[in-house]
Amino acid sequence: MKNTALTQTHEALGAKIVPFAGFNMPVSYEGVNIEHETVRKDIGVFDVSHMGEFLISGPNALELIQKVSSNDASKLSIGQAQYSCLPNETGGIVDDLLIYKIKEEQFLLVVNASNIEKDWNHISKYNADFNADMKNISDGYSLLAIQGPKAVAAMQSLTSIDLAAIKFYTFKVADFAGIDHVIISATGYTGSGGFEIYCKNEEVQQIWDKVLEAGTDYGIKPIGLAARDTLRLEMGYCLYGNDINNTTSPLEAGLGWITKFSKDFVNSKALKIEKEQGSKHKLIAFELNDRGIPRNDYDIVDKNGAKIGTVTSGTMSPSLGKGIGLGYVPTNLSKTGSIIYIQIRKKAVAATIVKLPFYKA
Repeated sequence: MKNTALTQTHEALGAKIVPFAGFNMPVSYEGVNIEHETVRKDIGVFDVSHMGEFLISGPNALELIQKVSSNDASKLSIGQAQYSCLPNETGGIVDDLLIYKIKEEQFLLVVNASNIEKDWNHISKYNADFNADMKNISDGYSLLAIQGPKAVAAMQSLTSIDLAAIKFYTFKVADFAGIDHVIISATGYTGSGGFEIYCKNEEVQQIWDKVLEAGTDYGIKPIGLAARDTLRLEMGYCLYGNDINNTTSPLEAGLGWITKFSKDFVNSKALKIEKEQGSKHKLIAFELNDRGIPRNDYDIVDKNGAKIGTVTSGTMSPSLGKGIGLGYVPTNLSKTGSIIYIQIRKKAVAATIVKLPFYKA
């Protein structure tokens, strides 16, 4: 297992450390519900340095990214970020990722920790036709997510730029917490606003300490991966390995909005046919009508007990106080308002298909 540059700091703070995607990561400090509520109401800071970063540069950098990603990166201006995915050749998804336009011929790709090697090999395979300069800088960089409605006010003293002026899915390269040339990105995985900070490993301890210090009067707390998962699920954000994987198409996963057929990309012809004909399955969101907690891999059944689908993510929503989840069912059974049943041990618990997000600020 790898450590992040802050692993010893998390241990000193009393975090419960667990193996996750090849790293020793803090799963919780005080408990998932307390940490979840902190991010929804105040401000929290996550160490997500396990994420991978690739730097793609050169005259053909954009062409390579256009080929391997589903969204249209040509629409990006310098200082903008974009959510996208890497389709595979067989209808599924290699990974989902963020694409940042750093300079005119330079892009930063941020990928999931468990997929770093797989993504690198996939992109490299297609780079044979483009010869872009590719650097895997994952091991040298750290990533902090400062999330919550008080993030702008709490962090403003740490930088000379106006944080409120950084709009959603844009970023600045600026000074932060006494460090120059830090990426301050108005992105996150929680739905409660805030920033993600990219810095070098040797800089992250200073930034972490100053972030906690600056946020003291705003109720800041360190937050673990367990609360990150409940926060993202309340927003209906997909988690790779659960809600999307090598066999799920971006269209059935509800990611048609990042699948742009104005360009040619890996497997785009087959995905265009799927769009025209309609996907056979659809990722739905549901809320339990009775007590219970849905979990990954639980069966979704109809009123007669026949299996119609599978839960891909589920939890007890700290904000809503009820069981919520995502799962795949046949498209003809995916209508909002329909009643389905989640097989929780020996009991089929009724649930209603709802529109996302579950949590509305």
